[in-house]
Amino acid sequence: MSHETTRSPSTAPPSHPSAFAPRTLVVTVVLSVLGAFIGLHLVTTLGISANTSVIGALVAMLIGRAGIWGFHRFRDTNRQNLAQTAISSATFGAANALLTPIAIGWAFGRADLIWPLLVGAAAGLAVDSWVLYQTFGSRFLPATAAWPPGIAAAETIKAGDEGGRRAKILLGSGVVGAVLAWFSLSGSAAGVALIGNVVALLMFGVGLMINQYSPVIPGLENVSLSDNYIPHGVMIGAGVVALVQAIVILSNRRKTSGGTAAEETTADGESTNNAGEIGPGSGPDPAEAHTRSPRELGRGLGSGVVLFMVVAVLLAVVSGIATEMSVPALIGWVVFAAVAAFVHEIIVGLAAMHSGWFPAFAVTLIFLVIGLVIGLPEIPLVVLVGYCAATGPAFADMGYDFKAGWVLRRIHSRSPGYSAYEMSGRKQQYYSAIIGFVVALVVVGLLWQSYFEDGLLPPVSVVFAETVEAGLTNPDAVSNLLIWAVPGALIQAVGGSSRQMGVMLATGLLISSPYACWLVFAALLIRIIVRHTKGTKAEEDLTLVGAGLIAGDAVASMGTIVRQ
Repeated sequence: MSHETTRSPSTAPPSHPSAFAPRTLVVTVVLSVLGAFIGLHLVTTLGISANTSVIGALVAMLIGRAGIWGFHRFRDTNRQNLAQTAISSATFGAANALLTPIAIGWAFGRADLIWPLLVGAAAGLAVDSWVLYQTFGSRFLPATAAWPPGIAAAETIKAGDEGGRRAKILLGSGVVGAVLAWFSLSGSAAGVALIGNVVALLMFGVGLMINQYSPVIPGLENVSLSDNYIPHGVMIGAGVVALVQAIVILSNRRKTSGGTAAEETTADGESTNNAGEIGPGSGPDPAEAHTRSPRELGRGLGSGVVLFMVVAVLLAVVSGIATEMSVPALIGWVVFAAVAAFVHEIIVGLAAMHSGWFPAFAVTLIFLVIGLVIGLPEIPLVVLVGYCAATGPAFADMGYDFKAGWVLRRIHSRSPGYSAYEMSGRKQQYYSAIIGFVVALVVVGLLWQSYFEDGLLPPVSVVFAETVEAGLTNPDAVSNLLIWAVPGALIQAVGGSSRQMGVMLATGLLISSPYACWLVFAALLIRIIVRHTKGTKAEEDLTLVGAGLIAGDAVASMGTIVRQ
């Protein structure tokens, strides 16, 4: 899905700026510290973590406009992209991937588990980001997919750079998104519907609607979807099928209608079935090609499973549970923990790719329930839940950042050497993300005790701890999980891997956002009408409006810090 009109320059693209250039490094470190503090504040006071990408981009723009001490180089959109990557990584890394997992131990009354959980969370975060870097741009996680917050960040940067009509559209829609957020309405929901896959977002809207209105449906007044594990069952079924679809993608060597070898992509992203040049004006847009081959995708996912298992062994040792379990039980725990972390990562990533939301809390709760069902002891279960909670958010957030970079760099897609340029830029973004994660780890390591002693814990961590302590009190939960896994699996299978209908329906069922369903439906209707009356060229303006709505919603959510 293309949202960008590419040029056809004859010259090679410029060298991508380095994440470790002195001035760039100073800015990314300072922004990462800011992002980490923002993440900790929001997750402990409001229970949420805002996407700070747009904030980082705007700060980088201002620094570039100031132009003092050589910082005029930040007028370069690629440097602004590195800045927004770092601050966003620090925000989600500190709040979701690090503080939330270790707070589970504190809430459970086991302060001695804090440092082991932090070690496990940091290692899980590292694996999370590595797997995304190795698989982004593949057929399974394509750069051409929606990744809505990534488009929002990129369009904000582009509008600031180009000005004119694009800036006005973005600013106007951003104001609308901020106003909606002020009235506790999700401008991001409408924005996502203008960007993502129509069918996937329709299912997302249906899930939101069922979640909101099921209490008023006759006969369902006293039925709680979450208490009966209905959304969780749908997600389990959809998630299993999603993994099967991923395996099919890995093993499928697509054939053309004539039975010839399918189009493959090389490691540098260039198509191998075009005997001609990949130059200006020839063949399909190289930016649309997969930059990771099926073989590379397989290696990336396979290495993720192995690394998650290694981290699980490390976590078992440093947490002390290895000495409390028999060898067979320990082996079972390690395998289950590794698979749970990997599956959690994939489900969260797929939901984020299509909707811009990642239901990390809900998916972690699924594995908590499964752990209770199979009879895991309390302490190994607490460690397992903390480990699962650490994976997924960084995976999703880096996907957004890579999408933003891809949108900004594809202006050179018809230039000689574009493939190397794109991969170089993505590598520098990965380095900037690592800088953000390291800063987040330092900030959390220094501040967690003062937060926890003041009673500032992420609400979801308290829920996890209380659920483990209470045990599985609903005897019908297992049967409900199995029953509702069936429709989830069927819907996911019908939609295919490109639409992720089952995962998106379950995501909507797990999210409580007042009237968000109507915003999704309205935006989808507008999108269909505009496309029908003005053609596909109107998609670019719709994408820009959607990006503005998401950006405005993100900026307004940051305003909650001031209002607290």
